[in-house]
Amino acid sequence: MHPGGNKMHRDLCELYWLSSLKCEVTSDRQKCYTDLKRRDIEYTIGNFVFLKVSLWNKVLRFDCKGKLSPRFIGPYQILKRLEPIEVRLDLTFDEESVQVLDRDIKVQWRKSIPLVKVLWQNHGTKEATWESEDLVR
Repeated sequence: MHPGGNKMHRDLCELYWLSSLKCEVTSDRQKCYTDLKRRDIEYTIGNFVFLKVSLWNKVLRFDCKGKLSPRFIGPYQILKRLEPIEVRLDLTFDEESVQVLDRDIKVQWRKSIPLVKVLWQNHGTKEATWESEDLVR
């Protein structure tokens, strides 16, 4: 082993330890700033809220598809407060399906999901949505 190898090894460890410590301190400082801005939101009965929509690839939902599809839907009114975090919402829809336009099978790993393209009452064919076949029946 080279005579200066131990010192070089110690110097490198110290250098990388110092840089990781700086990252940790910076991260803690940023977390502290965001925690100061964060606040709990209290909802009461009668308030209106929006729901976050989970997106499926290749599935058309809520009138638009692709990048312009909405990330949130609503507003829905809070009907009843069950737990401090849990609320019951009014999720009624007046939409009725008119006819099935197309069928498709979405394959995810080993699972296949049968889908149907549904034309809704009071909407054109461009606003037809892909729904699970089980939900339509």
